Amino acid sequence: MILADFLPAKPDRSWQLARQVGVTHAICKCAPELTGLNAPDDLPALRTIRDRFAEAGFKLIGLEGDEFDMQRIKLGLPGRDEDIARYQTMLLNMGELGIGLLCYNFMATIGWCRTDVHVPARGGAITNRFALAHLDPTPVPEEQRVTEDKLWENYEYFITRVLPVAEQAGVKMGLHPDDPPLSPLRGVGRIFTSADAFARAMALSASPAHGITYCQANFVAMGEDVAATARRFSDRIVFVHFRDVEGVREDFTETFHDNGPTDMPAMLKLYAELGLTVPIRVDHVPSLAGEEDLPHGYAQLGRLFAIGYMKGILDAHRISYV
Repeated sequence: MILADFLPAKPDRSWQLARQVGVTHAICKCAPELTGLNAPDDLPALRTIRDRFAEAGFKLIGLEGDEFDMQRIKLGLPGRDEDIARYQTMLLNMGELGIGLLCYNFMATIGWCRTDVHVPARGGAITNRFALAHLDPTPVPEEQRVTEDKLWENYEYFITRVLPVAEQAGVKMGLHPDDPPLSPLRGVGRIFTSADAFARAMALSASPAHGITYCQANFVAMGEDVAATARRFSDRIVFVHFRDVEGVREDFTETFHDNGPTDMPAMLKLYAELGLTVPIRVDHVPSLAGEEDLPHGYAQLGRLFAIGYMKGILDAHRISYV
């Protein structure tokens, strides 16, 4: 497997810490509001970020998230064809620069959603929780809503137009589950909330560019058998998010990697048995002492613990990684 970390586009302490614990591959969100540069459909801007990582000893192997505003694509609004053309250009740029993975989602209007980002965890660490009962039920403005049927239509329109370009560029696209995997949220339909929904999406194309980001915790929250689901989609998994949650889709809390309900060592062993040689990164972590005010899920000490935990399991099982 390819051990990676999700790092910002601009060098900071997290870059140094990641290298110190042995990480040599980077995943990055390169949206302009985070980089101070143009979006990745601008080749010089993306090359600048790739070269920064290279100079620091990292190979930038993937982009993750919405790299520019995707609302017109997801809602099926006028102007989406222009945005899809930008997306196609971004894929070609990625291919030219040797960035072979794009983790994307199709959550419209409301993306990653939590109702409490200051939940006490082990030893006073801070984690986050989603509780539907605590979510503001007020619908978003009507023009920002979409039904599940329309979202499926918009997804098919999008994916059938970008996959041929991704395949041409040698870029694998990994579809990320909705987080939380629940529909609707405040009047907004969501469609990637079950394993069967992923099967429906994968049936749209057999392209080798058409894959899945296997974010373990989302499948746990869905109530799916996380090991059986990994086996079901083993030939489509192109990226793994290694994390865990406790609870159900309507009410769950993110855990430390070593104290959630999932047998994490067994999952890493399973990925090896399935022959996956894909990037894997630790995902959301609790914030440890002194880092309570850092972005929830991405504080540095928690990530160091999680990376060390994962490396220890890989070494104990004699699973090779780079």
